[in-house]
Amino acid sequence: MYDLLVEPFSSPFMVRALLAGLLAVLTCSLVGTWVVIRGLSFMGDALAHAVLPGIAVAYLLGVDPVIGAFASAAITVVGINLASRRGQVSEDTGIGLLFVGMLALGVIIISRSDSFTTDLNGFLFGDVLGVRVHDLWVQAGAAVVVIAATAALYRPFLALSFNADKAASLGLRPDRASAAMLGLMALAIVSSFKSVGSLLVVGLLVAPPATATLLVRRVPLAMATATAIGAVCVWAGLLVSYHHDTAAGATMSGLAVAVFFVVLSAKELAAHTTRERLAA
Repeated sequence: MYDLLVEPFSSPFMVRALLAGLLAVLTCSLVGTWVVIRGLSFMGDALAHAVLPGIAVAYLLGVDPVIGAFASAAITVVGINLASRRGQVSEDTGIGLLFVGMLALGVIIISRSDSFTTDLNGFLFGDVLGVRVHDLWVQAGAAVVVIAATAALYRPFLALSFNADKAASLGLRPDRASAAMLGLMALAIVSSFKSVGSLLVVGLLVAPPATATLLVRRVPLAMATATAIGAVCVWAGLLVSYHHDTAAGATMSGLAVAVFFVVLSAKELAAHTTRERLAA
């Protein structure tokens, strides 16, 4: 049992991978709970894809890809806000257009560089086993910012999530709270993409919080539950990856999604059984 569950983490690169995954889970669970409550999963998916051109440009310029990813995410958030505030198109239309546009731009940039393709899989699907100490510090810094912002802006975020008009009447500035929430979403995605990839990070951003909301009602408890679920998925995903030679980032993200459907099915089965007993 020791060889199966513990021995894989005796290697330094596996310890770094575990820490990177746990930090990604912590950041994504806190932000992702608000994402799930507000129904912003499509926005999260769009931001995760929109970072690709920034990563590509940063790589070609020899700059840290995290800087390029965050710049690309910021441009996308501003573009979506501009498109939706003009009233000419709905917010989901603006999200969809920028999602496709930024992804297309990223592919065009990549297609012009022969040397970039070797690192493309790592950027898209993550390379948690190749995480460096520097990457862990970046993730830790992002986690501290997210924790502090979640605590400081809890009341505005809560009011915004359930009733934006009520938030405005209480003087909680829902526009600013919305912008701050999108900024934290971008930070969670950008800080975690090296671990699970820009395409798979949405799995950790949405799946554990969505599972948590099936089990608990209070927001702080949902955040804690989501973090615990995500941590188990990271640990189990790394073990599966180690023993069966699967892609680590995809395994972690896939397990998080699988857990959601298992819990959902169990709740549906329990509800069906209760209805049958009442009918009898």
